[in-house]
Amino acid sequence: MEMVKAVNLKKYYITDTYEVHALDGVSLSAQDGEFLAIVGTSGSGKTTLLNLLGGLDVPTSGGVWIRGNSLKDMDKEERTIFRRRNIGFVFQQYNLVPVLSVYENIVLPLRLDGAEIDGEFLEEIVSLLGLDDKLERLPETLSGGQQQRAAIARALLVKPAILLCDEPTGNLDSVTGMEVTGLLKSCSQRFHQTVLVVTHQEEVAQAADRIVRLEDGRICGDSGGHDSAHSDGNSVGHNGGHNGGHNGGDSDGHSVGHSMDMPGKEQVL
Repeated sequence: MEMVKAVNLKKYYITDTYEVHALDGVSLSAQDGEFLAIVGTSGSGKTTLLNLLGGLDVPTSGGVWIRGNSLKDMDKEERTIFRRRNIGFVFQQYNLVPVLSVYENIVLPLRLDGAEIDGEFLEEIVSLLGLDDKLERLPETLSGGQQQRAAIARALLVKPAILLCDEPTGNLDSVTGMEVTGLLKSCSQRFHQTVLVVTHQEEVAQAADRIVRLEDGRICGDSGGHDSAHSDGNSVGHNGGHNGGHNGGDSDGHSVGHSMDMPGKEQVL
């Protein structure tokens, strides 16, 4: 089943003095349960693509469909509600609320939406991510990797159509980064969760079912997997914007991330 589809996505930033083609005709699709990595150099369009797929920004032209729902046909409020119910985010800076416990952070999106918390599913996620004994603790008392796990749990609890991860291991040491990558892979397999990961780390990309490579806002390679639509004769693609914060951080690190601060970007919650 096709969970996400992008058709001929373009994102241009135009002023009186310059024009930047952050994305230049990208099309792709991801299937139910697929774990897809998006790679490319800084500025290739990775994060821009992720922002468009997640409804955090709007394209100059082209469209995105999530579970068959067109994001461009929604107004800002409709898109915010749809995003909260259908799209999970894991960023490099994890974005946990410091005054809330781990448990309160995990259930926050559901509470904001007035939705019922599936206690059995919550227990399953928490157990898989190794957070059973940390639910009452505040984020500042956790290591970076533990905070990232809490962010992953928060994203999964809403049972999203897709989980979008922007450099989720970017602030982690290599060992912890691969542990987080393994957890994302396990979640994809166990919950049949569609996962799209933007990364600059080849070892993270190699854990994916499929790798899409971007260059100058266009797809320059697709490792195969499921067929996707083509745009302007190019391979099916993901484009994301600028990578941020690739520095290694403390072990057990961070991974809920930053997005490009470009016009039109909306709040995640």
